[in-house]
Amino acid sequence: MANAAQTLARGPRSALRMPRLRDTRAPLATKLLLGFLVIIVVMSAVFMFVGVRLISDRIVAEAQEKVRNDLNAAREIYLSQLTHIDDVVRFTAHRFFLRDAITSGNLAAAAVELERIKAAEELDVLTVTDQYGYVLLRTSNPDQVGESQGHVNLLHAVLLREAPVASTTLVSGQDLGLESSELAEQAYFKFIDTPLARDREETEETAGMMLKAVAPIFDDNQKLIGTLYGGVLISRNFEIVDKVKQTVYENVKYEGQDIGTATIFQDDLRISTNVSNADGNRAIGTRVSEEVYNQVIIQGEPWIDRAYVVNNWYITAYEPIRDIYDQIIGILYVGVLEQKYNDIEREMVFTFLAISIAGTLFSIGMSYFIAQRILVPISKLVSASKDVAEGNLDTKVEIDTNDELETLSDSFNAMAASLKRRDDQLKDFTTKKIMESERLALVGHLSANVAHELNNPLQGIVTFSHLLLEEEETRDSTRDSLSIIVGQANRCRDIIRGLLDFARQRKPDKTYCNVNAVLGECLSLIGNQSLFHNIKITRDFQADLPLAIIDPSQIERVFINLIINAAEAMDGVGNLTLSTRFNEDIDFIEIEVADTGQGIREEDMGQIFDPFFTTKDVGHGTGLGLAISYGIVKSHRGTISAKSKVGEGTTFFVGLPIKANGPEEGSNNG
Repeated sequence: MANAAQTLARGPRSALRMPRLRDTRAPLATKLLLGFLVIIVVMSAVFMFVGVRLISDRIVAEAQEKVRNDLNAAREIYLSQLTHIDDVVRFTAHRFFLRDAITSGNLAAAAVELERIKAAEELDVLTVTDQYGYVLLRTSNPDQVGESQGHVNLLHAVLLREAPVASTTLVSGQDLGLESSELAEQAYFKFIDTPLARDREETEETAGMMLKAVAPIFDDNQKLIGTLYGGVLISRNFEIVDKVKQTVYENVKYEGQDIGTATIFQDDLRISTNVSNADGNRAIGTRVSEEVYNQVIIQGEPWIDRAYVVNNWYITAYEPIRDIYDQIIGILYVGVLEQKYNDIEREMVFTFLAISIAGTLFSIGMSYFIAQRILVPISKLVSASKDVAEGNLDTKVEIDTNDELETLSDSFNAMAASLKRRDDQLKDFTTKKIMESERLALVGHLSANVAHELNNPLQGIVTFSHLLLEEEETRDSTRDSLSIIVGQANRCRDIIRGLLDFARQRKPDKTYCNVNAVLGECLSLIGNQSLFHNIKITRDFQADLPLAIIDPSQIERVFINLIINAAEAMDGVGNLTLSTRFNEDIDFIEIEVADTGQGIREEDMGQIFDPFFTTKDVGHGTGLGLAISYGIVKSHRGTISAKSKVGEGTTFFVGLPIKANGPEEGSNNG
């Protein structure tokens, strides 16, 4: 009831103790398969991640490389248009009819030919000026002449250099109106709100972007007499962008959308494009994203990356368009619909994942097969080891794998056979020891009883033999016989006392004691005996020796026994050294008793602590002193041992613990 109450008091956590994770055992097959599975899954995951990244990066790189090449093609188409205009203007400026018309001042005849050339070459502007830049003839607006065009950058450059130039240029709305009101209207844009575009205060654009060429006109003496300029307004002119789409992308569609698009920007405004807005019309008037604008217009660097174009994502390429003075005035763009590459990437990723998963499943199957090949022999070994543990030492393991497992099975069989032999030997040895122990116990019990029974009459013999010896005044022969009786009776008494002491060893009454003090007391008790008169005693005591937990009276008996044995081994002449020291490694006090006596033979060293074994002459010693000392030290959980060399002396080593616990038993290793 008390135990139940304590359990309830400790609460449900103690009463219902859950098993720890470490207590849960998993079969080796499970661990091996889980190990294989973890490795396969981790490696597959790594390969899948790396593979998907490589596929994605490769597809993106291929798409970017394509749009880079597409941009090169678009640039060539764009420049070829400018080159064509330049060729037309320069060729016309060198014709005689125009030179003669300016020289004679009769431009009416020239106007007809210029009108024909303008229409044939699909030019928006074809105008003649004098050598100062004043307009002499406008084919697009014949009634508007006489104003100066010297402020126009291209015309100004020709008047200074007297050489033809061609470039993309911006034409103000006012100048376009002079050329033609239709051109001014064509160049006008009202900004359409576009996601991701930069903020602008302006809401409309009146200037137009034009591909323009200007050529000087010389007389027969190579004197500048005028200029001819012509151009095509790009604003709302879709010839170039459609030619790019047709030439580069072949008007291919993907899921109902043009796979490739091209655009010409004036600053950030789409003025010519085949990108469609939500209603399907061309997205003119929309604007480029701020991110692209900052890199291309502000920093003057090409952009080749994915970008949001009007209402969809494209893999795009942008580059700046510059005028004759290298100022950035617009952007040339090509782009490929990103959705196609995303779908290609998705298909390749799914294919790669399918292959990887199939490979993973195949690897798992192979791992299971390999694990089984390994685990079947191991299972045999486990089963056999259980049989051996249960006592069946005849178990044999048959494994034929021609590897380490076969070697292990052979070693296991050899071990089992060896264990069986040792088990049989141990049984025989144990049986003999039990019989010897029973006999010794019986003999010990009988000896104690006999010694007790003999002690009383022997005590009387000793007492009365002493009285007879003291009262006897007869002849010497009778006195000698009585002396022998007294001596032998005393020896019998000593043997019986030692036997009783050995049989009745009491449990030590331990307390904290100074071993140095106990040794000093022993020397004071026996130091005045005649046996020690010619023995030099050396004390080598550690001063700061800690206290030991001992029974001082029993340990004193051990020390006295060792000291007297040493003195008798030296026949009363020699050196006796007593030393103490503390061994911090094992928390033991170590005592050494060393003599310079005759020593102990090597073949006797293993028996010196056995009862009734002695190397002394007959009649000297009972052979119980060291056996009793061994028992006392053992009861103190200490150690006692000896080393000796014949002719040089013997040293006894005693170890005593300073703590309440020590080794389970003493040692008598010599």
